[in-house]
Amino acid sequence: MKTAEELRSALRAIDHRSYPAYKSLAGSWSFGTYALNIEHVQGDPFAAPSQLSVTLDRKTAGFPADCWEAPWNRTALEDYLLRRFARQAGRFSRQAKGSGKSGVLAVTAPGQEVLERTDCQVRAGAITLRFEVGFPANGRTINAPELEKILFDFLPICVEQGLLYASAPKGEVAQTIALAEDQHFIREELERLELAAFVADGSVLPRESGVSDRPMKGAVPFQSPESMAVTLELPHRGIVRGMGVRRGITLIAGGGYHGKSTLLKALERGVYNHIAGDGREYVITDASAVKIRAEDGRKVTDTDISLFISRLPSGRDTTRFSTLDASGSTSQAANIAEALEAGSRVLLMDEDTSATNFMVRDELMQAVIAREQEPITPFLERAMDLWQKAGVSLVLVVGSCGAYFHIADKVVQMDAYRARDITDQAKAALAGRPVPSLTAPGFHLPNRGRVIDLSGDSQIRKNYRGDGYRQERLKVKCFGKTAFSVGGRELDLRYVEQLTDAGQARALAYMVRYAREHLAGGRVEDVVAALMKLMEEEGLGAVCGGGVVPAGLTMPRMQEIFACFDRY
Repeated sequence: MKTAEELRSALRAIDHRSYPAYKSLAGSWSFGTYALNIEHVQGDPFAAPSQLSVTLDRKTAGFPADCWEAPWNRTALEDYLLRRFARQAGRFSRQAKGSGKSGVLAVTAPGQEVLERTDCQVRAGAITLRFEVGFPANGRTINAPELEKILFDFLPICVEQGLLYASAPKGEVAQTIALAEDQHFIREELERLELAAFVADGSVLPRESGVSDRPMKGAVPFQSPESMAVTLELPHRGIVRGMGVRRGITLIAGGGYHGKSTLLKALERGVYNHIAGDGREYVITDASAVKIRAEDGRKVTDTDISLFISRLPSGRDTTRFSTLDASGSTSQAANIAEALEAGSRVLLMDEDTSATNFMVRDELMQAVIAREQEPITPFLERAMDLWQKAGVSLVLVVGSCGAYFHIADKVVQMDAYRARDITDQAKAALAGRPVPSLTAPGFHLPNRGRVIDLSGDSQIRKNYRGDGYRQERLKVKCFGKTAFSVGGRELDLRYVEQLTDAGQARALAYMVRYAREHLAGGRVEDVVAALMKLMEEEGLGAVCGGGVVPAGLTMPRMQEIFACFDRY
């Protein structure tokens, strides 16, 4: 590895040369306490910034061993280091001058969730932090003194203040690890206590706005109804009281704008850990929980939706149902079947985003249209069997459909963001009222073993470059957290609602490309299992399939990986 002084000399030697001369700096350079890796150099000052990383061994960084021994602690430490480094980088970004993206010094900005990312990884005795730098230029002429300022003045401060234990505010690292251990403890307690979720008293569930995930100032703190209260003794925080959502069928009812969907959204995001101060630090949901909704227009391939839809007038086989343009009911049926295939034990649903004809058929409609004339078996008639025969719980927001009160184990009313247990009141209101059909014959779990063909176009394209053909990998393009394309083939993820970070969609795009290049196809569950095993053994960056590991990839759950390939 060359020295920092050699880098300084090489940099000065190319000053005022044409911009492509910057590429001669690629490689690793020793700065004493850390190594600077210049991994990819932008071809133009107006192009995406260059990709760099710093690596330092954990002994030099000085963090206690308990920060990385458990996977949840390691992820919390990585998240903490990334946020610290980001604050330092923000001080210096654009302080070096030039044209285009000159002077940019940036890392991925994490949201409220604590997620595994390629931006910061603690592996094999070392800490690696990936970031971007806009190599400075005047026009398209190298401005070496400005890059020297970034690499020799700004970056050492970012490393010292962002990645060394000695510079961390006293107690801050310990608090970060303690929170991660408390959150993991609650997740283990969910299993022991047979809970689908836990919402701690004092949690702040409303968000600042529709475009901000920060907690709303002045919001009503959550308080558990006494009848649903569960008390936990956490390893660090101690006694915490909150609402335990028992496994089974739980309804969230109440008037409009009283907090029903806000509570469901918090449970939806409770599959992830959250940073201190978010307000949802102790809102913990079964890690397999999946938000289910109608998704008009989605592609469905060989999915068994016969539990809900059969006897189509066209005679189509709904045990292997395929369509390029699913209706509300068929898409919701497919989403449930695929969630079960992905191992979900908790379904989260909101009446507002469900297909009405999929959820219920009222008494009058059943009297007018005979069962044998209706292909749809409403979810109302399957929900109890899903719980009692398959152990799949349901948390459902209802605002207008009272039929679900008949099958509810618990009914929580949200009243001006305050939770009340109205189970007895709801059951009393049912007295003397006609009971709708609550079960249907022929219950079975959807068939598994669907096969996916990932070959499609040639997996590694061959392009002519004048001196012959060379192999070129499929190009990945990402569009926030809602869509991506691989080799020009787009995938819509708008309604995979538990994707919280654009980096998760980007990671999914790389997984699809890796699968096309290395796995070719097979059963969906085997493809997902192979990817999970690869990432467990080699880290998230392994899905890049060799070469430079980019910053900006964030680990999705297994359920979202399934959802991606289901739509692919």
